[in-house]
Amino acid sequence: MDIALLVVTLVLAAAVITLGVLLVVSRRQLAGVRKQLRRNREPRSDSGRRRRLGVAPLAVRTVTHTLKGADALIRHGIVAPVRSSVDDLAAWARVERPDLARLTADGRVVLAFSDIEGSTQRNEALGDRAWMTVLDRHNRLVERTVADHRGYVVKNQGDGFMIAFAEPADAVRCSLAIQRELRDNAERYDAIRVRIGIHMGESIRRGDDLFGRNVAMAARIADLAAGGEILVSDEVRAAVGTGVIEFDDPVEVELKGLQGSQSVSAVSIAP
Repeated sequence: MDIALLVVTLVLAAAVITLGVLLVVSRRQLAGVRKQLRRNREPRSDSGRRRRLGVAPLAVRTVTHTLKGADALIRHGIVAPVRSSVDDLAAWARVERPDLARLTADGRVVLAFSDIEGSTQRNEALGDRAWMTVLDRHNRLVERTVADHRGYVVKNQGDGFMIAFAEPADAVRCSLAIQRELRDNAERYDAIRVRIGIHMGESIRRGDDLFGRNVAMAARIADLAAGGEILVSDEVRAAVGTGVIEFDDPVEVELKGLQGSQSVSAVSIAP
């Protein structure tokens, strides 16, 4: 009996170590993708053209495969999963399937996910009382700004938000307003940094097969964003067009759970 218990303990310990290694590797590789996205903001070259950024397909596939390996260990129950607020909201939406088609005549809806970067660590550093004050200010800011831009808060969970808009330009302008307020009044919000991802679907009716994919797309884009960043899908960028809102050059990435490569662009936060 003691030998069997020892064997089980050793197997579990090895699995935990393996998961830890996989998560560290995947985070480093995702950081590389984010670094390349930030390079898109570098000044134009002497020729007046912005340097085109390309993400190596092999590197992105490795990130995807590494994350799948970590997810496999999590699904088998060896350790508890580490989930973000965006993950929880996306999972809720896939189960509950809120009827968002009523927001627009054609059923096309723009989805945005947001959460605070490193919220768990920030909570631990500040303590519950101080953190709740910061969180309340953040949540009030998001709710107020969404209302000002004709948006609809589908669900708020902790520091995460799932938001719907009828127009992609409203979604981007709302996100810009949030990021600029957090940047310009950093002391009031304890210098928190929010990640935002935006995607729009041609059809997102309740029960439609495209619902889950569109939710997953928006959530994965938000997961890819760094704190203080807004990332949008190619569909959103094309619908908004060029003009007052400026975008960095698009980057091809592969997102967990979605087939094929996807094009995402960062929104210029300035001024």
